[in-house]
Amino acid sequence: MSSSPGTPATLALERAGIAFTAHTYEHQETATNFGEEAAALLGLDEGQVFKTLVLQTDDALAVAVVPVSGRVDLKAFAAAVGAKKAALADPALAQRRTGYVVGGISPVGQKTALATVIDETAELYDTVFVSGGRRGFDVELTPGDLARATGGTFAAIAR
Repeated sequence: MSSSPGTPATLALERAGIAFTAHTYEHQETATNFGEEAAALLGLDEGQVFKTLVLQTDDALAVAVVPVSGRVDLKAFAAAVGAKKAALADPALAQRRTGYVVGGISPVGQKTALATVIDETAELYDTVFVSGGRRGFDVELTPGDLARATGGTFAAIAR
């Protein structure tokens, strides 16, 4: 664990005593789909690599963690957090509230703790990969530990 970049995500995991493996890769500045880039450069199945999306619900921001191979189902996500509707949050607002840059938003160690829902397909894997808090850096951990680290719940929120 000591070879990982010190990000709010890794520091939060270390404080919580949650085991993780750090994975760095050479982020390409031209890349626009950060999750697919991570999966390709780390040689992983896109179903095992999860992207973190900040969504605006009726009256609050919340986080969806879904496979990079899919999309968030906005209706299913809204239902999972008890809202009427959900939409992607403004990127500048997402960056301010999480403390991370777009493409490097981790579900772990956010500046403002947000309600988090992890797509249930995460539970199909022994470990999953999520952003470690910057572009070109993912952390690998068990789905249960991801839920514990984020206070998250599992639900069918991807399509």
